[in-house]
Amino acid sequence: MGVHRDHRGRGYGVEITRAGAAMLREMGSSSAVVAAEGSNKGALATYVAAGFVPATPVVDMSRGDH
Repeated sequence: MGVHRDHRGRGYGVEITRAGAAMLREMGSSSAVVAAEGSNKGALATYVAAGFVPATPVVDMSRGDH
């Protein structure tokens, strides 16, 4: 989910996220999970504002240049 920079801060991302969760609920889902990079403060704030609860961060794994 993303919002163009010209439209950020207006609550569109929160409403889109809530609408997606509502649709999943209507389709029979009992839960939903989202993932965002810990450094993406805007995404984290959007998901929390939409009602998601932060979980324990997951450390990304990467390989060195070989």
